[in-house]
Amino acid sequence: MLLRVGSRGSRLALTQAGRAAEALRRQRVRGATVEIALIPITTAGDRNRTSPFGEIGARGVFVKELEEALLEGRIDVAVHSAKDMTSSDLEGLVVGAYTRREDPRDALCGADALRPGMRIGTASARRTAQLLALEPTLSIEPLRGNIDTRLRKRGERGLDAIVLAACGLDRLGLDAEIGLRLDPSVMLPEAGQGALALQVRAGEEELVVRIDDPETHARVEAERRCVALIGGGCLAPVAAHHDGTTLTALIAADDGSWIERRSGADPAALAAELIPLSR
Repeated sequence: MLLRVGSRGSRLALTQAGRAAEALRRQRVRGATVEIALIPITTAGDRNRTSPFGEIGARGVFVKELEEALLEGRIDVAVHSAKDMTSSDLEGLVVGAYTRREDPRDALCGADALRPGMRIGTASARRTAQLLALEPTLSIEPLRGNIDTRLRKRGERGLDAIVLAACGLDRLGLDAEIGLRLDPSVMLPEAGQGALALQVRAGEEELVVRIDDPETHARVEAERRCVALIGGGCLAPVAAHHDGTTLTALIAADDGSWIERRSGADPAALAAELIPLSR
């Protein structure tokens, strides 16, 4: 049985898709041995590596084209970094599996601590707000591109540090670039960070369900639901993270002048507490 697996074309995305593909190859679907055809797809976020996310599109800038390929039948499975997905599923598509979550933390690259007056590169509203809440004297500079590009630009632009997802650096063998892994109590991660999501057409979950990690699935779905109810994503300083015991959610001002966290068990209850605080 041939499965056409779609992925972004970056080195990290293809590495991640390759890992998911290898797990799928070890399964049997409908009693048949699985063969994989890996299909790179360029997304809006890949084509435009300079504009702020809000100027590129409303729906996930790194997932939209993959979702379209699924709906049009050009691929059978889309592999995403779960953190890149929007908080709600597109009609006709579902996440059939999440791989076991790896390190969900954000990583400071180029320095081992936050210090007053540092110049730090990131394009994330969530990271920007939390960094400024921790140290208001920081200078946050927009920085986009794949991991290799951002690491290179840190040196070219003389930045003191940049912030990246630790899991991506680990997967590429670049963990030596990490000066500090930021604990979720300090920097709450993006919903889904550290996990891979395998998206399929509704009704075709059997294609991937055998590699699903149930614990990760439950945690990430709780995070995504909380963010969806609050209203946010990569365009707003909203975050949610489940550590296996407690779900924590966050909203903040863009400039970090205020930040609110709430913890509990029910995504809807947490969202109900946070929504009034954002107005």
